[in-house]
Amino acid sequence: MIPLLIAFLAGVGFLVAYHTYGRWLGGKIFALSAKTVCPSIRLEDGADYVPTSRGIVFGHHFTSIAGTGPIVGPAIAIMWGWLPALLWVVFGSIFIGAVHDFGALVVSLRNNGQTVGDIAGRVLNRRVRLLFLLILVMSLTIVLAIFGLVIASVFRLYPAAIFPCIVQIPLAIGIGLLLHRKGANILIPSLVVLALMYVSVFFGDRGFLGSFNQTLAGWSSWTWVAVLLFYSYVASVLPVWTLLQPRDYINSLQLISALGLIVLGLIVAAFLGGAPLPDGMRPTLEMAAPMVDFSPKGAPLIFPFLFITIACGAISGFHCLVSSGTSSKQLMHEPDARFVGYGGMLTEGFLATLVILACGAGLGLGLAAEGQTLLGSDAWDNRYGSWGAAGSLGAKVSAFVFGSANFLQALGLSSAASIALMGVLVASFAGTTLDTACRLQRYVVQELAATLGGKATEERVVRGPFGWLQNKHGATIFAVLIAAALAAVPPAGKAWTIANAGTGGLLLWPLFGATNQLLAGLAFLVIAFYLWRRDRPVWFIILPMIFMMIMPFWAMIWQLFIGAPDNPSWVSQGKILLSAIGFSTILLELWMVVEAVRMFPKVKGVIEENALDLDPAADSAKA
Repeated sequence: MIPLLIAFLAGVGFLVAYHTYGRWLGGKIFALSAKTVCPSIRLEDGADYVPTSRGIVFGHHFTSIAGTGPIVGPAIAIMWGWLPALLWVVFGSIFIGAVHDFGALVVSLRNNGQTVGDIAGRVLNRRVRLLFLLILVMSLTIVLAIFGLVIASVFRLYPAAIFPCIVQIPLAIGIGLLLHRKGANILIPSLVVLALMYVSVFFGDRGFLGSFNQTLAGWSSWTWVAVLLFYSYVASVLPVWTLLQPRDYINSLQLISALGLIVLGLIVAAFLGGAPLPDGMRPTLEMAAPMVDFSPKGAPLIFPFLFITIACGAISGFHCLVSSGTSSKQLMHEPDARFVGYGGMLTEGFLATLVILACGAGLGLGLAAEGQTLLGSDAWDNRYGSWGAAGSLGAKVSAFVFGSANFLQALGLSSAASIALMGVLVASFAGTTLDTACRLQRYVVQELAATLGGKATEERVVRGPFGWLQNKHGATIFAVLIAAALAAVPPAGKAWTIANAGTGGLLLWPLFGATNQLLAGLAFLVIAFYLWRRDRPVWFIILPMIFMMIMPFWAMIWQLFIGAPDNPSWVSQGKILLSAIGFSTILLELWMVVEAVRMFPKVKGVIEENALDLDPAADSAKA
């Protein structure tokens, strides 16, 4: 009964936070106004700036920020105990992550839908803008290089997920064209497409389709990475209404309904037990994971690594790019920012909560291993015997898939259908993040090219080495090529072959947790300066900002120079590339902090030069 109580209290806590703290932020701090004309309307171009209802924007936003982060992070961090992981997810989401996402979205809305990196150049200075954009390019390159491998790994583990994920693309294009050209109501088409997607899950691994799935599951990592990066290029340059919006929206319907099934299965398992065992008994639902374990075998220190391991489930710097890169270009009404920005992060926090329960309790309802069914703590120990055993991508994903599938089986679904449905959920989250990340990288590359070469306008065509990067095709091709080049690098010590290629993103993946969380701290810095210049309160941002700068800095120092017997430092292992980039990141952070500290006392109430927004509070005061 404890797992059900945890889910109930977390859900109620998120709802209360949305209607109290979120409402206060929207009304008193950001002064959201329905009279403000959003960039999607003012700069509408039919491609990137497209006025869109908040439900569709929420679908895009939620599926893009979620990815596999809120799954793999909590699935490994639970080794320190389900209580520390749960507390960080719940309180981190409410007071840090949702504030970060909401703030980045509002600041971007009031700056023509620009990314936080571009905005940093005005609210701080041009040096900070350049530093910020360089960090963004590096972070997004790692995402693009690694997420193709993530999806390939999921498909190899769960081939039944391949056809349902592929069929989403033509269905999304179809609904996008129908809604854009015919202006039809979205409800009925969405329900029809949702039904077709569930049919593809339950019947998409039979007969010919089963052979089709097995064939594609046998593709090499490099083949999958190449195909997915090409898809990302196409999805990135198409107008958002063609593929991005409809795919993310119908994906969100499928994913949220799947989460609803998990909750329903959790309720049934709490009262009736899990799926019947061969002897007819139903196993009791209880927490198999320890409540607290400060020193699991082979694990790094809980401080600071808990806050780096669970990123997307509590706060993630990547979210500021989605908020300020794509979502801000689509919102029609400024007050909708609370629903999309603050509400989207709370929804992800609830997803992370369910992941903790699936791994910590659902896994204990039955795990097939070595010819027998393991229950309770035996099932837990089988998957979480050590940090190394639980740390691989397959182990983290499968812990969630099997744990959540056990909840679905408590409802009477078959094992095959339950596992396929959860595999589709993981792969779909990863897929939506991949194509959104490619579009975001295109924006960042264009902004960086404009910084280095001067911005192109209708009257001024920029030539030279950076001119072609301001074109959407040139910037996207550049983004895809550098990600492909990184992914093509073979594992350490192995020759370059097709079989070995595709995993190069793993070389820099250890950097992602710290750099991702550092990015969140730097986004807080931009939000704080935006509010400070407008004489608004910033006390609620300062502590989260400092926390999200200290934790990744601490983690990076530990990874670089300290380490542990089971997890040596990068320097001691001679990892030159990781060490060089890690050290450079630390220097960039310190440089940006010094710039900010020098400026902060001087700019209170001083609106930045060439500000792109009119202060709603000031307008109201004048009226």
